[in-house]
Amino acid sequence: MPRVVRLALPLVALHVATMSAFRLAFFIVFRNPQEALSGAELAHAFYVGAKLDLRLAVLVALPLLVLGGFSWLDPWRHRWAAIAWQAHYGFWTTVLVLTHFIDLGHYGYLETRLNAAALQYIEDPKVSGRMMWESYPVGWGLLGLVLVALGTWFGVRALLRRPAFSTPTSVAGWRRVVVGGLCGLVVAGGVYGKLSYYPLRWSDAYFSTNAFVSNLALNPVLLFADTLKNRRQSFDVEAVRASYQLVADYLGVEERDPERLVFARKVRPAGLVGGRRVNVVIILIESLATYKVGCFGNPMHATPAFDALARDGVLFRRFFVPSHGTARSVFTLLTGIPDVEVNETSSRNPLAVHQHTIVNAFEGYEKLYFLGGSATWGNVRGLLSGNIVDLHLYEEGDYDAPRVDVWGISDLSLFEAANRRFRELGERPFFAVIHTSGHHRPYTIPEDHRGFVKVEADETALRKAGFVSLPELNAFRFLDHSLGWYFEAARKEAYFANTVFVLLGDHGLPGSAAHLPYGTAELALVRFQVPLLIYAPGLLGPGREVQTVASEVDVLPTVASLVGVPYLNTTLGRDLFDPRSDSNRFALTLTDQYRVPEVGLLGERFYLRMPREGGVATLHDLTAVDPVADVAAEHPEEAARLQRLCRGLYETARYMIRHNPPAGQAPPG
Repeated sequence: MPRVVRLALPLVALHVATMSAFRLAFFIVFRNPQEALSGAELAHAFYVGAKLDLRLAVLVALPLLVLGGFSWLDPWRHRWAAIAWQAHYGFWTTVLVLTHFIDLGHYGYLETRLNAAALQYIEDPKVSGRMMWESYPVGWGLLGLVLVALGTWFGVRALLRRPAFSTPTSVAGWRRVVVGGLCGLVVAGGVYGKLSYYPLRWSDAYFSTNAFVSNLALNPVLLFADTLKNRRQSFDVEAVRASYQLVADYLGVEERDPERLVFARKVRPAGLVGGRRVNVVIILIESLATYKVGCFGNPMHATPAFDALARDGVLFRRFFVPSHGTARSVFTLLTGIPDVEVNETSSRNPLAVHQHTIVNAFEGYEKLYFLGGSATWGNVRGLLSGNIVDLHLYEEGDYDAPRVDVWGISDLSLFEAANRRFRELGERPFFAVIHTSGHHRPYTIPEDHRGFVKVEADETALRKAGFVSLPELNAFRFLDHSLGWYFEAARKEAYFANTVFVLLGDHGLPGSAAHLPYGTAELALVRFQVPLLIYAPGLLGPGREVQTVASEVDVLPTVASLVGVPYLNTTLGRDLFDPRSDSNRFALTLTDQYRVPEVGLLGERFYLRMPREGGVATLHDLTAVDPVADVAAEHPEEAARLQRLCRGLYETARYMIRHNPPAGQAPPG
């Protein structure tokens, strides 16, 4: 056997063993003990994962196997060649270990394996680095990587000096050809991965409907490389034009122009109180997933303040944001366009930063945005200050309160600062957004907590209720405590009776809980479903619940209509209180954690999902005993109808991101 092959074998085995150990650690750390998993599926996941690991290990060894046989790169003939191969393996071993460690943290944070979407965090290196430093033992990790690199360096050097690897073999003639051919077949087999016409692919890991089992099989390095090619996307004008009439019907466009693709609607609502300007306060709450909220059935009762508000307000129980991610949510809230960019937020795209927003329709209003940290995060500063006329943006450095962690001041201090500013405005009307961030790693509870008391809870009960840790539960409770403190203070202020409060989560969270109906977690709806609460007891009457589907794109049209502000709507949102749309309401969902990103359309009964770039769609009956089952064959007409609308809304959203420039807000005349 050639020397380079003998040298590569233990190194391939080392890499496979290392990655398999990380897979075992992934299983031990993230397995939900409350969930029954199929032993056969788990075994197959480890099997597929091992083949993916072998592919990567062979690819790392390929340069040595191909080039190491040339005399000028022979590590036994030239010292510099030996140093080069030691450096090669030291580098790649460090990369493999580092990537797998990052993957564990990424999954623990987002319950998604590491993919190219994580590159968005590099675009804010200061904030991301600070959060990593405060949440994880970065210093020890760096020391460990140095030791890995050095250990590999000296390990390869030791192998090169051992007679078992350094002694050449004399194989000549046809035997040399046979040995070379056999080695080539083994290498090709390791890369190809299957005895079939098609090679092993990432989709082989998705053999199970159980998300954890599929995630277990994935290799994060290969997944990251596979998702890189889907990071960019544009729009298709012809696809938008083909679905123009369908989308225009859905939106209620009266003045149509299929050539210029006009979607604008001029709206003159009556409003709640004629002749009086009503204040608006939108509270955008970090990671307020419905399954963690008490009034949605969570047994930990972590949100008594929110639950009390919900009893006296209008609570939308089937409200969904289009995407998972705060920057995406801010973009959607302000523009009425789902953030359809793959693996990169539209707020970070210079070509998409200038947008029309209904916020500007509130003429004569003071416009305020309160953020505990820096608006440089996610480039939301450009989205906010570049589009909202006369915006007063409050961020870190503008408050008297101390910074408590990477996300800035505490939510309680943020509410206190906002309440103080509202009081100072006197009788001037205002439109404000209070953007919280406390339900977020590192789950900091500030010293100034106004009587907040941490609780202890059994870990099994925590996980059964959908919380990942006790610090998360207490941070979630402190968020609610801060919310309760704010409303107690606001009720004493003059502005309170003349204000519509809108509370919503910026996005859901991956995970599961015992009280969730089957299918909610399995179809990943937990990522999108958040509460929407409109609270104005003196203006809206007694509390009630709304069961129709609602989307984040609908928030600003609904708010403007409620308070009687005329506006120009150029995007996909509609008034949630307009009965003309009640029989035809849908929410678009977007996932980008897969190699082939998906788009979905969720209605009252059915949920349709399909690849964004086209392909076979699946249809799920949310009212069925098994909502995970694909029922497209049983309901072909409904599947076709929803697929047309889903494709139309998706292509229109892609187009709108680049074709929604700021414009006059209030309809003329």
